[in-house]
Amino acid sequence: MPLTNTADRFGSVSKTFHWLTALGIIVLMPLGLIANGMPYETSEQLADKAWMFSLHKTVGVAVFFVALARIVWAISQPKPGLLHPDRKVETLAAETVHWLLYGSLVVVPLSGWIHHAATTGFAPIWWPFGQNLPPVPKSEIVASIFGGAHFVLTKVLALSLLLHIAGALKHHVIDKDATLRRMWFGTTDAPKTTGSHNHAKPIAVALAFWAIALSVGGALGAYAPHETPGTAIALEEVQSDWQVQEGTLSIEVTQLGSEVSGTFADWTAAIIFDEKVDNGPAGSVAVNVSIGSLTLGSVTSQAMGPDFFNAESFPTAEFIADIISVVDGYEARGTLTIKDQSMPLTLPFGLSVTEEGAWMTGNATLDRRDFGIGDNMADETSLKFAVEVKVELMATRAVGED
Repeated sequence: MPLTNTADRFGSVSKTFHWLTALGIIVLMPLGLIANGMPYETSEQLADKAWMFSLHKTVGVAVFFVALARIVWAISQPKPGLLHPDRKVETLAAETVHWLLYGSLVVVPLSGWIHHAATTGFAPIWWPFGQNLPPVPKSEIVASIFGGAHFVLTKVLALSLLLHIAGALKHHVIDKDATLRRMWFGTTDAPKTTGSHNHAKPIAVALAFWAIALSVGGALGAYAPHETPGTAIALEEVQSDWQVQEGTLSIEVTQLGSEVSGTFADWTAAIIFDEKVDNGPAGSVAVNVSIGSLTLGSVTSQAMGPDFFNAESFPTAEFIADIISVVDGYEARGTLTIKDQSMPLTLPFGLSVTEEGAWMTGNATLDRRDFGIGDNMADETSLKFAVEVKVELMATRAVGED
């Protein structure tokens, strides 16, 4: 059996690519469905779910590169002629489905890969080349768009696959021609074919089909960020001697060996501070945080749930502390309250004060168990106990303050 194609039959390389990608699709689609449906209430369940998603992603990346190689090979080879060139409509339909399959084998895994690269955390791809794509930023918006596109395009792939299989069976069972046989291995009788393939029209139809499918996905809200409704409460503005003009309150957890960073979009700080104090008490701070405003990569919804922050029952957290000037900077010494659990906390921070304002950077390490967060994950296999907290802000003195 020749390696390359001829005018009447496919070569062994084309056949290998065809059945290898078919195997990849047959494996990928059930893996994705199973992984999405798996629970993750306990540490063991989360580990199992992540393992299944990692397998799905790894196979998906492999299929992506196999599909690229298949397309390059197909372009370089003659394509066997049409068995039924007189059936114009059937030929157009078959060619369109082929292009839908070719394109889907690229855009489906690629959209999933971009979604993975734009998302922080959860299930890694099992390979040594890292989890990022150089041009893809860590972004909830990018992740939502490509996650939605992946969902829509998988439906196009599934439909194309069903139509392709139905067409092959129709040729083999009803027409009893060589369509399926000449794609199978071994030597088979292949009739002389006539007629050339017209690629322009099938490609145009396939592009139109993708455009319609993606438009329908947009109309159904498939690309909107996945938010947890009803958990974030808006905090009222506070008045203090120093007004925060800009800042970031972030946390970092380690889940399944991967660092996952998140930020709180809504928090306030009432600050009393005297920069003239060189040693000892220099002021106080009262921080309120809207728990539901947290964005924590792919595990945001999980973090809001009852086993973690339980944002519906405990919508805010509070840190009340005295500001103490020490030898090498400052410390905020006080009490942090999350889920009605209060623990002492000392947050060291650096401070730079000029006439324009004050710039502060501080960080501390918490133990999630102290606040009843993730009690269903009693060991660190799935979720580390330590949670890193970092705050950065710029504040200006309130008008009228000396």
